[in-house]
Amino acid sequence: MTASLDRRLGMSDAVVVGLGAMIGAGVFVAFAPAAARAGSLVWAALAVAAVVAVCNAVSSARLAARFPAAGGTYVYGREVLGPLPGFLAGWGFVVGKTASCAAMALTAGLYVWPEHAHVVAAAAVLALTLLSVFGVQRSAGASKVLVAIVVAVLAVFVVAAWAIGPGAADAAPPVFPVPSVDEQPWPARLLGVLGGAGFCFFAFAGYARIATLGEEVREPERTIPRAVVIAISVVIVIYAVVLATTVHILGVGGVAAGPAPVLDAAQRIGDGGIAPIVRVAAGIAALGALLGGILGVSRTTMAMARDRYLPSRLASVHPTTRTPYVAEICVGVVVAGIVLVADVRQAIGFSSFAVLVYYLIANAAALRLPREHRRLPAWVPVLGALGCVVVAGSLPWQSVVAGLAVFALGGVVYAVTRRRAIPPGVPSQS
Repeated sequence: MTASLDRRLGMSDAVVVGLGAMIGAGVFVAFAPAAARAGSLVWAALAVAAVVAVCNAVSSARLAARFPAAGGTYVYGREVLGPLPGFLAGWGFVVGKTASCAAMALTAGLYVWPEHAHVVAAAAVLALTLLSVFGVQRSAGASKVLVAIVVAVLAVFVVAAWAIGPGAADAAPPVFPVPSVDEQPWPARLLGVLGGAGFCFFAFAGYARIATLGEEVREPERTIPRAVVIAISVVIVIYAVVLATTVHILGVGGVAAGPAPVLDAAQRIGDGGIAPIVRVAAGIAALGALLGGILGVSRTTMAMARDRYLPSRLASVHPTTRTPYVAEICVGVVVAGIVLVADVRQAIGFSSFAVLVYYLIANAAALRLPREHRRLPAWVPVLGALGCVVVAGSLPWQSVVAGLAVFALGGVVYAVTRRRAIPPGVPSQS
């Protein structure tokens, strides 16, 4: 059975799904490598990532309002640019966000039980997959709780850092070396900013979850654009405040020195009493993002299966819960397998590259929309597309090579399946 999904999500639900997808492991881990690459210009790296994210979000919002169907840029690219760009967007989203889900799960494991991080991560993936299968309304409700907890803990962290500052035990704080990029000439520093933006972008990627829920949002033409803008605006403010706070406590060198700068800063505030709370919040945030990731990847998988690029069984919708349960189960099993063998930094780099390609196609599709449907200046998708190319190219070469190889494999899959696929403009199975 491949029936349509129920439209049960309102504005607040859509915003929270986006917040839950963005306020994940990224805010707890992304600033360390970003500071190491950008040095004292880490603020510029965050700003570049934010500008690219905003352009991508606005373009995605307009496309989602024009094509309110599950599948996100896979649908937009297919209908506006043609079947190959659409397929590559869907392929990039599925493989990139699958890697992102693995990174989120591993982050939860590393914070909750470091000695058994991989086992904890796999268990978390399977548990949240079941939650998704049981119904997206319940998943949205769980996301609201997770987001509220994480934002509250981050607020406590920020207030304590500025009101209390380092404790007496930190009277002789360690001296962290200045990131080496600060001593290099400007061309290298500019490249450092772009590289830092690549890491920061991982912390932003997540607003596309709202667009992939296009078939489950009430009044999608009105709800999706507003929900995307609200969610990303809130996240930009939160990230800027958290970065300012960690730099205030640790300095830029301290932020760059360890893998968990927020936790390092929390341990130096007062007597370190809020550190355990921050540790738990990081695990909760990663789980919230993982939940959103499973929802988004499974719905894009379902859309591609409807169009016969993937096995049609993946398009099945459960007759009771009205969720794409086969796609969700398959995504969960694959992610659980990855977390048992994956390295979290490799997963982040690969995910960022694939997702930036996804948004490159989204911006190209937005630029091709007729003016009456685009309803935004042409420079927005142009700037977004250029930013995606520059930031993706700034990632570690291993991530770039692996990403290009996976997209080449996607091209092979497209060549094999395109004859049986449903052409653009023809209704998918539903």
